Amino acid sequence: MQRRRSAEAARFTWYWSTQTFAALKIISGGQTGADRAALDWAIARGVEHGGWCPAGRKAEDGPLDPIYNLSETSSGNYRRRTVRNVRDSDATLIVNVGELDGGSLETLRIAHRENKPARVVALDQVLDDSVIEELRAWAQAFDTLNVAGPRESKRPGIYRATRDFLQRLFR
Repeated sequence: MQRRRSAEAARFTWYWSTQTFAALKIISGGQTGADRAALDWAIARGVEHGGWCPAGRKAEDGPLDPIYNLSETSSGNYRRRTVRNVRDSDATLIVNVGELDGGSLETLRIAHRENKPARVVALDQVLDDSVIEELRAWAQAFDTLNVAGPRESKRPGIYRATRDFLQRLFR
């Protein structure tokens, strides 16, 4: 049996989807893959974005383009950038494919140490509408969302999967 939304629920959903971007800020570290997808998604939709990146705007594909409103840390250390992004956000959303490891796992550990809310979304699992709705309700409780995940060379296709997921989450 298909549930029908009330007119009030439909108005709320429309209001939230049209108003969210004004309050939402996406921050990320700018690495290829999930980080870059989040920043590109925000830029394409006029959503405020920012965050921290390593000194020299370091990323695996070379220095980050100035289009990304990222501040540089004082070193080229990726962990320092991750700590700053977790601290400067209200919550962290980690997207992943496969086993959570490396920098993505470290991001989750940092969020726990900093007592910051964090969610891990396995993009290789089925995300039905009820899961998306639950994640949307979680995300809308925050003004600044740190989006993190693996680099493209580690999880080929994560850029597109992240971009598509964010589009679905913030429709």
